Amino acid sequence: MRYPPRLGHLATRPVVVNRLVPTYAQAHQIDEQEAAQRLSRAISGHVWEDLLAATWTAIQAKAKRPDEEKLLEKVATTLQERPLRYGKAVETNPAWSAFMMMLDLEIGTAGDAARRVMETEQGRKMLGAGLEEAGKFLATELTKGK
Repeated sequence: MRYPPRLGHLATRPVVVNRLVPTYAQAHQIDEQEAAQRLSRAISGHVWEDLLAATWTAIQAKAKRPDEEKLLEKVATTLQERPLRYGKAVETNPAWSAFMMMLDLEIGTAGDAARRVMETEQGRKMLGAGLEEAGKFLATELTKGK
């Protein structure tokens, strides 16, 4: 596994979805309820695993001394009071757009042309950059507690 199992127990799908809702809703110009529904459908299977792995990598990169237990405690402390609060909306860039395109492809709201673009070498690179951006964002959101 590319991240500790406890991370998935702390940063559950609803927690992750709620952190991403404002950015997704703003980028798609939809209300937050619709964004939450779409994200809930999109973040499953390999997307879930890849997103948690990217988040864990970013959490470790931010730490001066990456001690797994201390980092997980920081996440637990951050999520203790309001685990389901919404994250802040982020201005999208090409990497974020690629990440959101991947989510849209997962739920079937993006067309075949988008799928073909994402299957190119450049599309895969952008998708990797998008996962990295989303992981960094989630790392910040999940570790900004006391």
